[in-house]
Amino acid sequence: QVQLQESGPGLVKPSQTLSLTCTVSGESITTNYYYWSWIRQAPGKGLEWMGAIDYSGSIYYSPSLKSRTSISRDTSKNQFTLQLCSVTPEATAVYSCTTSEGLITVATTRYLYDCWGQGTQVTVSS
Repeated sequence: QVQLQESGPGLVKPSQTLSLTCTVSGESITTNYYYWSWIRQAPGKGLEWMGAIDYSGSIYYSPSLKSRTSISRDTSKNQFTLQLCSVTPEATAVYSCTTSEGLITVATTRYLYDCWGQGTQVTVSS
């Protein structure tokens, strides 16, 4: 059974970089055809797909966030990470890591993804 767990600071100051790590157990992040995504949900808003890294290490970004987002992985730790730079209070959200068999870039419903972490609240505030 695949399990994902997000970790990182819960409070980030404006203009700083938000950094989160997703630790995966029960499946290797290099297993064929798995895609590992970051999704966030701001208060009162829907799910927003931010980007993904696939089994081969290829990376995909939301066009609206591409200039400020970086996704990477550490295969030795079975982890993948998210960095979002120059954050503003509008980046306050619950951030989740997910997996799917195939790239899904529009998170219309959480049921499109096979497995989710529990999510972590990140607040951007001075």
